Order: sequence, then C-alpha cells, then structure tokens
Amino acid sequence: MNQTPNTRRTFLMTLAAGSAALSTATQVQAQAARLDEKSPQAVALGYFEDATKTDAKKFPKYAAGQLCNNCALYQGKETDAWGGCPLFAGKQVAGKGWCNAWVKKG
Repeated sequence: MNQTPNTRRTFLMTLAAGSAALSTATQVQAQAARLDEKSPQAVALGYFEDATKTDAKKFPKYAAGQLCNNCALYQGKETDAWGGCPLFAGKQVAGKGWCNAWVKKG
C-alpha cells in the first residue's frame, strides 16, 4: 500500500494548523494591554505616554526627541503607535512615550 498520499495530507494539515496557531499568537501579542502610566512599574521608571509631558527637572536624562519608538528597547516599527518593551512584559508602550530607561537605538 502506498503511504505517500497520507503522508502528504498529514504534512499539509500540520502546516495549516501551525500557521493558524502562529497567526493567533501574533494577534494576541498585537492586542496586548497598554501600559498604564499610573502602574507602579511605570511610575518607578518615569514612563509617560506623551514624552512632551516629561518633567525634565525630575528626569534630567530626558531630552526632546527621545521617544519609545526610537529607543533600543522598543519592540515595534518606528511608525507603530504602540509596541512592546521588555521592561514592561505583556504591555504595550506608546511610540510617542518615554521612560527613564531610554537608550539610543543603534
């Protein structure tokens, strides 16, 4: 008996299931909750959704033009409004935001 059709069919079904699982995982990550500025970790790191609201006297490291989306830690495209950050696992940070852990990209 020839096993090729069943092997091919099994392979294609496995491939389709894997693709569906990957797509679902990507959607879940894209829909991660947004970081609340008032959360203890956000407050501790001086996170602001709008970098222009950062108090430069309280956070002397801040300089105009420093944004989450141009930080080395930002896990998204520079054009993304929201993206991941390893400092705030499972949360999305604003691309136009800032925190005291900002590091120049590159």
